Amino acid sequence: MKIVCDHKIPFLKGALEPYAEVVYLPGNRIAAADVKDADALITRTRTKCNAALLEHSAVKMIATATIGYDHIDTEWCEQKGIAWTNAPGCNSGSVQQYIASVLAGLAQEPGFRFEDKTLGVVGVGNVGKKVARLAEILGFRVLLNDPPRARAEGPGAFVSLEQLMRESDIITLHVPLETKGPDATYHLFDAKRLQGLSPHQILINSSRGEVVDNQALKACLKQGRIKAAVLDVWEKEPAIDLELLDLVLYGTPHIAGYSADGKGNGTTMSVRAIAKKFNLPLQDWQAVHLPLPAQSIYPELNGRGKSPQEVLCKAILHTYRVEDESRVLKQNPGTFEQQRADYAVRREFGCYTLRLRGVEKPVAEKLASLGFKLEILPE
Repeated sequence: MKIVCDHKIPFLKGALEPYAEVVYLPGNRIAAADVKDADALITRTRTKCNAALLEHSAVKMIATATIGYDHIDTEWCEQKGIAWTNAPGCNSGSVQQYIASVLAGLAQEPGFRFEDKTLGVVGVGNVGKKVARLAEILGFRVLLNDPPRARAEGPGAFVSLEQLMRESDIITLHVPLETKGPDATYHLFDAKRLQGLSPHQILINSSRGEVVDNQALKACLKQGRIKAAVLDVWEKEPAIDLELLDLVLYGTPHIAGYSADGKGNGTTMSVRAIAKKFNLPLQDWQAVHLPLPAQSIYPELNGRGKSPQEVLCKAILHTYRVEDESRVLKQNPGTFEQQRADYAVRREFGCYTLRLRGVEKPVAEKLASLGFKLEILPE
């Protein structure tokens, strides 16, 4: 059999070669001629899997190593008998870490106290649940909005989007891109909705660029109608709006889910799906040899004289600083795709050991709940 793969999917090379001819190509350049005699595709979001690519091919399955699958024309594929699978939840820990870094960055502002703030989570799936849990650990009041879940489970745990917008200091978006139906999310935050926000509010989008009307957001930021915006995803990527990039607090090149852990999970799920479909002996395969970060051990995190919030922020920012990546993109916006393709190693909280001294037990428990490994040093 033959499998065509995006050449930037990490930890994949060597896994399938004993059982198939494997061809690696740049995702945005995979063409009909490349897949004509292929049995399967392993993709990322840059490969548009539609009739133009697949009409006369032998492809029987598409596995995308990503949560999102709006690059796959699922309706057409299903009509043609082409199976497809995505990797739900694969990078949820990575996005949680991204949002944690954003919140820790915001906390550097004098007087910013987690326990005084309300965080609204729009979309409470695999990612949104972890972000909500993060916010609760940090001390935020948390509001949840998810109409499909509210219908299925009852409204008790959820609020309307209108209430969430009215009461939240920070709104973070974690919805899939849906262009039609009762739960359409295309321009969910359009000009009218954005105009309904207030000058003290902050909007974060790490879901899909088209969920927020970028032109309307730009106008709101220019008018000072909201306090700030943080964007990891953009309309018309990679040709992003440079004026909007200058206006946002943090702007990053669609890498919120790009930890080595998240990438490894996505690759693992894709290989297992292909193995199941074609009866290959790889249904328990696992991505291995993920690189360690340079400073996986925090030699001493001393809590003496520091507030719980300061200790939590120091730990989070030791693992990852969104502001550093934002600075790089703002200085070099023309290398958006290159920054994604050559993304530096990032590991999630569970890869780090914190050696604590003088940290109170409730704070240590919060760090453990975030996933950190702990060593308690003697007083």
